[in-house]
Amino acid sequence: MQTVEMMGKQIQVEISKHAERQLNNRKAPLFIEMELYFSCLLRKEIRIREALREKLDEEFTAQLSDILHISFRPVMTKSCSVSSCEGESPPLSDFPIQKPQSYVPKWLKLDFKKGEWCGDFGY
Repeated sequence: MQTVEMMGKQIQVEISKHAERQLNNRKAPLFIEMELYFSCLLRKEIRIREALREKLDEEFTAQLSDILHISFRPVMTKSCSVSSCEGESPPLSDFPIQKPQSYVPKWLKLDFKKGEWCGDFGY
């Protein structure tokens, strides 16, 4: 288990042995985004990216190693439709929350199963 700091808060990062092996074989960084979705309901989702997302807020990012970067992104939609919460997300915009450090997750788990990256985060 490793720890990374984001916005003055410690996030415990647990990387499975399979994921560790995959990270060791990478030549380019992997970007893990912990997305907290605010609409008519809350949803949390892990987004695994091969490239850095545009307009990334630096205060919501941390570098665990040369090969692994972690970010947190609170987002919202302009309207609420429960049917839009499944599958492909509607267009998102950053959510300007007060005291964002209160929403930074406490832990992140990263794994590599069946040829794909997966993970979870929580409070």
